[in-house]
Amino acid sequence: MNDPVTQAVNCDNLIKMALAEDITSEDVSTNAIIKGYVHGNVQLICKQDGVICGLSVFSRVFTLLDSDTKIDLYVKDGDEVKKGQLLGEVTGDIRVLLSGERTALNYLQRMSGIATYTRQVVKLLEGSRTRLLDTRKTTPNMRIFEKYAVKVGGGCNHRYNLSDGILLKDNHIGAAGSITKAVQMARDYAPFVRKIEVEVENVDMCREALEAGADIIMLDNMTPAEMKEAVAMIGGRAQTECSGNVTKENIKNIIDTGVDFVSSGALTHSAPILDLSLKNLRPTEE
Repeated sequence: MNDPVTQAVNCDNLIKMALAEDITSEDVSTNAIIKGYVHGNVQLICKQDGVICGLSVFSRVFTLLDSDTKIDLYVKDGDEVKKGQLLGEVTGDIRVLLSGERTALNYLQRMSGIATYTRQVVKLLEGSRTRLLDTRKTTPNMRIFEKYAVKVGGGCNHRYNLSDGILLKDNHIGAAGSITKAVQMARDYAPFVRKIEVEVENVDMCREALEAGADIIMLDNMTPAEMKEAVAMIGGRAQTECSGNVTKENIKNIIDTGVDFVSSGALTHSAPILDLSLKNLRPTEE
C-alpha cells in the first residue's frame, strides 16, 4: 500500500465495510463447492483502453480477507492500459479469490473510470492556463478513493469536505442577507489562514464579491462571454473558478475565458467504469 489513499487511517475500515456489505455471513456459493483450502491463481485482465487506478485498494481487499494472499502487478496507478492486457495476478486460497473478486473489481473499475475520464478532460485543457478541479459530488463513503483517482488522472482536488475550506454558495448568501455580509461573517469567524471563496451568478454579484474581499470567486453557470467579462473585471485581484455542469463535451467553451480553475462534478458522478475482469481461475501448487 504505497499510494496516499491507502495510507489514510480510515481506508481499511471503508474496505471492510464494503466486504461486509457483500458477505453478511458467508459466501454460500463458494463454500458450497469448496470445502477447504485450495491454492489457486486468477488473472486481472483489461477489457478496454483506459487509465488504471486503485491497484493498492484492489490488492488490500484480498489481503484483508487473508494476509497470505499474493498479488503480482504488472502496471502501476496512472499507466495507460489496453484491451486484452494482463495487468496482474492474484494467488492464494481460492475461497478468498472468489469471495473478494467483486469488491476488489468494484473499487478498481470505479477508480480507473474516474482516472480515465479525468485524463480525457485534462488533455482538452492542454495549452491553457486553466487547471481542472473535482467537487464534493462523490459517492458516499467513496470520496477518499474517488478524489485520489482524480489526481491520478491529472486533475486537482478542490476542498475535501466541509471542514476543509470556506465556500459561500447561494444559500449561504441568502441566509446572511448579502455577499458583503456573508464575507464579513466568514472573516470574523475563520482563522486568517483560510481563504474565502464566493459563488456568484452574474457580473454584478462578482463585483460585490470582489469589493467584499473574496479570495476566490466562483463563476457559476455563467455564459463564456459573462465569464470573460468577469475575469477581466477581477483583473487578478482574486482567483477565479468556473463551475456548473462542466463536462468533457463542453469544457472547450471555457478555455478562452481566462479562468484559473474549472471544477467539474462529472469527474466523479458521471465517469463510466473501466471494464476489468478477473479470469482464468485455476488451482495451482504452492
